[in-house]
Amino acid sequence: MPLRALILAFALGAAFLQVQSVLPDLRWLWLMPPLFLISGLLPGGRHGGLLKVLLSIVLVLSTGFFYAAWRADIRLSDKLPSAWEGRDIRLVGRVDGLPEKTPRGWRFVLNVANVATPDAHVPAKVQISLSSFDDTVIPAPRGGQCLSVTARLNRPHASVNFGGFDYEGWLLERNIRAQGYAEGAFSPADACRYSLTGTMDGWRDAMRDRLNSALADRPYAGVVVGLAVGDQNAIPDAQWQLFRATGVTHLMSISGLHVTLLASMVFALVNWGWRRVGFLALHLPARQAASLAGFVTAFWYVAMTGFGLPAQRTLYMVGMVAAALWLGRINSPTRVLAAALALVVLIDPWAALAPGFWLSFGAVAVLFYVGSGRLARPAVWREWMLAQWAVTLALTPALLLMFHGVSLVSPLANAFAIPLISLVAVPLVLAAAMLPIPFLAHLAHWVIALTMTGLTWLAALPQPIWHVADPDWRALALALLGTGVLLLPRGVPGRWLGAILFLPLLFPVQERMLPGAFRLDMLDVGQGLAVVVRTGTHALVYDTGPRYASGDDAGARVVAPFLFARGINRLDGLVVSHEDSDHSGGAASLLVSHDPVWRLASYPLEGAQRCAAGQTWRWDGVNFAILHPLARFYDEPGFSENDMSCVLRVSSPEGSVLLTGDIARLGELSLALLPPVQLHSDVLVVPHHGSRGSSMAEFITAVHPDTALISVGYRNRFGHPAPETLARYRAAEARIVRTDQEGALRLDFEATGRTEQHARDLEKHYWQLR
Repeated sequence: MPLRALILAFALGAAFLQVQSVLPDLRWLWLMPPLFLISGLLPGGRHGGLLKVLLSIVLVLSTGFFYAAWRADIRLSDKLPSAWEGRDIRLVGRVDGLPEKTPRGWRFVLNVANVATPDAHVPAKVQISLSSFDDTVIPAPRGGQCLSVTARLNRPHASVNFGGFDYEGWLLERNIRAQGYAEGAFSPADACRYSLTGTMDGWRDAMRDRLNSALADRPYAGVVVGLAVGDQNAIPDAQWQLFRATGVTHLMSISGLHVTLLASMVFALVNWGWRRVGFLALHLPARQAASLAGFVTAFWYVAMTGFGLPAQRTLYMVGMVAAALWLGRINSPTRVLAAALALVVLIDPWAALAPGFWLSFGAVAVLFYVGSGRLARPAVWREWMLAQWAVTLALTPALLLMFHGVSLVSPLANAFAIPLISLVAVPLVLAAAMLPIPFLAHLAHWVIALTMTGLTWLAALPQPIWHVADPDWRALALALLGTGVLLLPRGVPGRWLGAILFLPLLFPVQERMLPGAFRLDMLDVGQGLAVVVRTGTHALVYDTGPRYASGDDAGARVVAPFLFARGINRLDGLVVSHEDSDHSGGAASLLVSHDPVWRLASYPLEGAQRCAAGQTWRWDGVNFAILHPLARFYDEPGFSENDMSCVLRVSSPEGSVLLTGDIARLGELSLALLPPVQLHSDVLVVPHHGSRGSSMAEFITAVHPDTALISVGYRNRFGHPAPETLARYRAAEARIVRTDQEGALRLDFEATGRTEQHARDLEKHYWQLR
């Protein structure tokens, strides 16, 4: 049986583990040796041979599956005991990689060398935030620095949304097994062992400072720094949005393309020069020398940028190509690709969690497919355009599945951006990083600025991105088949039929609700609130979630991707209850990404009217009514910002929901005076995340909910929800459902009754903390 098929089976087995909700019992491994023995003893022949092949595939799949399970079991065993969550622990360790600047301080990964707190156990690698909530300047930790810090840690626990990004899985792949924040400042320490990677990180930090000094206040300095030392956080959000719109995000970070092209350039130069020096060629063939030089270059660039996982995967692939060139076995590219796949999965069995893993190997496989079976090699420019067309077409189904959108201008953008960035800017950036010559940094910045001019023009076109709802497996399978048909060689009849196979993916059939039915999604945004209400043909967002300590916000990170995945490209309405950042932090992002038709808010928001009791509208048989605040409350003293929250009631014959923002006692008293027919609701979004100063017994009685939904962050510093508040809901016999325990919450109100779904039940993975 071909080794390539066995390697693919092994990789698929490892990938299959990553969609499991629990780890398998490793005692099943004892069955593997006898099954392999049986497979080897099976007779050949027509029927026996087929059985032998099938059994071999199953066994190799199982080997990959159990290998990944064994690695996962080891990694998960290094954990923070629950008894030590939220407690002060004194740590000594070395900063791993480059610290990340955040709006309120710094965030860094610490390789723990020593735990100074008696009896405490801490995982080997943790993530710590240093934050200041006043004007105190926090000293910057340095890459590779040995330091001592007191931290309060928690086990990995992240937001879980329907089809959303799995941050807990991302942490697991990087072996970060606890995260938290520092109590007070850190201090330098000298109790860490020498570390070569620590020395490299210190060198990278120094290079980052030097490049930032050379390019002070230049608009694309962050891109230069990112390409030089792998610090993607140096690039502003607005520029990342431009890169996503034009499909060139892979060019503005340490991507496999840069590593591969740089190694290829060095290979070509060494191969050309080595052949022209006789005594060198006599001692070592030029191809071997060039392959070694190319691999060393790739290794140096990946080391210089911090050995990020995506770059590591490319390094393994380059290493396999270099080995094949050295051994003279390069005639079978698919074997080289399979060997690289085997090495990647053996080192990193969690690679299947990363979109880049599938995109990188998929792109290379497509190039092999397009380049094989051609009778004549086309001109260089035509081959380049064919490669761009093939990769864009082939990756479109994967991009729509993973990111719910694809850039329509990507082929044009990459056609000029790849040569300018990969072949011109990257070498200049590396030269500027290694040599103290500011002119090189300025020249690299000029090349990047030239590229940005073209990208900005393309992004300004009427629709640079095509967004579609989550595709189902049938549409995805048809599109992949269509890709293969469209990329057949010229002259093959019927290639145009491949375009028809793409139609179900590009124009999916949307689920429609009957009149009077509606769906409420309370998204898991941490300590904050974001709710999406959908009727048959309309969508509304109530509150937009927080702005996070990292500088990101829930609007861009959670709400917008959720809407795009449901085929919602524009909102019919937006209600922001009040200005607190945990409710309004994502509003600016949503105004850009989904341009709501109208907006209501209790504070000055771009293009919004004031919300006031008495505002009503009706969509698809569902009634919407603002119950609070009264218009006159805006001119009366005594109401806090929280108490002025816009309160929205959604109702139909199928059920009702009351969304309350952060109202406290005054707001609750005002609402409790309303007639029961206006206030009574089946479901209540609990005011102010269940704080002590909200959810009075009188208010709960007046609303009379059977279910109380609480949007709250895991082990948040406010202590929400308060035990006494929970007790009042239990006394009212209201069922309590919390996002920190269940993830995102979905309620469907239909004629057949109300149904409820929890993201942590539907998106179960073995690494998740329950």
